[in-house]
Amino acid sequence: MREIVQGAPGVVLDRQAYTTEFYGVYREMEGVLWKLERAQHFHEPYSPSWVAWADGDWDRAMKLIEEAAGEFAADVVDSVELRRLRIAEQPQTAYLNWELQVLRARAGVGERTRVLDVSAVRHLERHGPLPEILILSRELMYEVLYDDIGAHIGGRRIIQKDVIATCLTDVEALYDQADDLSRWLKTTSPSPPVFDPSSPSR
Repeated sequence: MREIVQGAPGVVLDRQAYTTEFYGVYREMEGVLWKLERAQHFHEPYSPSWVAWADGDWDRAMKLIEEAAGEFAADVVDSVELRRLRIAEQPQTAYLNWELQVLRARAGVGERTRVLDVSAVRHLERHGPLPEILILSRELMYEVLYDDIGAHIGGRRIIQKDVIATCLTDVEALYDQADDLSRWLKTTSPSPPVFDPSSPSR
């Protein structure tokens, strides 16, 4: 999948353009929105809960997730079913422990998240990790782009139907193998976040 996506022609959008375009399509679409998340750390300073977690305050981070329930609900479109496939490595990173709590809150307002151990995708990662992708239809998907520290920098619009069909087939099959989110949740942070600028985030 990595080679297919990276080899596909596409239009690169900066973060603002990508966000505007994506939400414009998302608010009008019907059906299933597929999201594949592979990286084990993302840099999310725009999230108050992430900032609290990064500061080592797990309790406040959890409280802020609860307070964000209304924002999560506002992201839900009645005509869309969001199916998120989260790839997880063991041992779980401190970031992933935090993110799974966010995904639990999002599941409470209608998202359908499943988690898959990385061992199930190794055969697809001979040349590098799976891409971060969003599939909105058989005619449109985005490769979501991040920098070296995991900060969101935009997306790449891909409209090649054969590329999208291949990715959709793979994501659907992996989603069917994945575990319910509850099997991966931890209620406390096992360790404070540790950031190493020299280590790749993906």
